[in-house]
Amino acid sequence: MKNLLVFSFCPILSQNAIYIANRSSNRYNEAMRLKTVREEKHYSQKELSAILGVRQNTYSQYETGARQIPIEALIKLSTFYDVSVDYLLELTEIEDRYSAVIK
Repeated sequence: MKNLLVFSFCPILSQNAIYIANRSSNRYNEAMRLKTVREEKHYSQKELSAILGVRQNTYSQYETGARQIPIEALIKLSTFYDVSVDYLLELTEIEDRYSAVIK
């Protein structure tokens, strides 16, 4: 609960944090679409593990939720699949990535 207090100033973020907290358990990535997207795009775990620079069993653990996927790997997969990180995290049903912000 301590981490959720950080979001108390913003109702939308607070709701998302509560939603994520309610969906989580002892397993890290139950709510992720890693396996679904990989199979839809016709890639093997071995191919994806090579792209991420990890062993195949490590990637398998990302998919099953036995191991937490690093944010860098999540971003790399999002770029590779051309979908948003939110889509991979099952926070949205919209696959489209966000437009780049030019400063």
